[in-house]
Amino acid sequence: MAITGRTSGLLLAAASRRSISSYPTSLFKRSVRSFSDDAQPEAIENKSAASDLAIENKPAASGLAIDLKGKRAFVAGVADTKGYGWAISKALAAAGAEILVGTWLPVFPDFECKLKCKGSEALQLPGGSRMKIPKLYPLEAAIDNPEDVAYNEEVAQSVEHDYKSIDIIVHSIEQCPEVVAVIGGSAIALSFIASQRIIPGYGGGMSSAKAALESDTRVLAYEAGRRKGIRVNTISAGPQRSLGAKSIEFTEKMIEYSKTNAPLQKELHAEEVGNTAAFLASPLASAITGAVIHVDNGLNAMGVGDCCGTFEDLYVWKN
Repeated sequence: MAITGRTSGLLLAAASRRSISSYPTSLFKRSVRSFSDDAQPEAIENKSAASDLAIENKPAASGLAIDLKGKRAFVAGVADTKGYGWAISKALAAAGAEILVGTWLPVFPDFECKLKCKGSEALQLPGGSRMKIPKLYPLEAAIDNPEDVAYNEEVAQSVEHDYKSIDIIVHSIEQCPEVVAVIGGSAIALSFIASQRIIPGYGGGMSSAKAALESDTRVLAYEAGRRKGIRVNTISAGPQRSLGAKSIEFTEKMIEYSKTNAPLQKELHAEEVGNTAAFLASPLASAITGAVIHVDNGLNAMGVGDCCGTFEDLYVWKN
């Protein structure tokens, strides 16, 4: 149902009355009335009718489509078909991009088998088409010695040999090969709120690594932008069930905490992160670089959660 001018006014008035009535009356020295209390009913009816008519006569706005046809993306760090890396791959493919995937070396055989065994379902795109992955590249994620770095450099050389250059690079793994990006391309990394806030138990140097990643996002945005016009951004995504998240013991608790305390009290879907990546990689985001975009239902905006009972006596909007 479309929300008309009159309907939206009534909704605002109702919300206003509800929030005001929730506070002690001693806080107010005089009564507060709705903006429409002194108006004549006939005038309101005529005004809203005219407003509704004006809205209905406006031409429908055309949608802004994300078009990545002719673009080639390299998504590093895809280890399963449930995580953010896979969701980003599918979103980019749905927008028309060709997808190359870099997979963590230890899970490479299993992931390759999954695509072959369950490919008909996992590769399905909106509209009935199927995502095509011309080639999978094995990546070393645990960089403990120079040989590991050299291995990923060889992968980068292989990508350059096979495809010359890449338009879109997605970094969803601790170490990403430095594949060659074209002028005007886009690079996207994945981070987590532990880079800026204390998350007890999120240790092992990962919080520091994410903080460094976000700092590098800004520095690389300047350097790559000045040299080749490449945009560099990072998505700080909320907690989600994936193969990588299984290494964190309290992932399920973090998901429940987010659903309870975030402004949007719902589970975060991998597709929502994928859609954000597709937008950042597209011409629609041509002026966005050096940014950390939070896709976490707004959890990053909270100073403290309201689930612990501390704020029971205060007015808090709850579903």
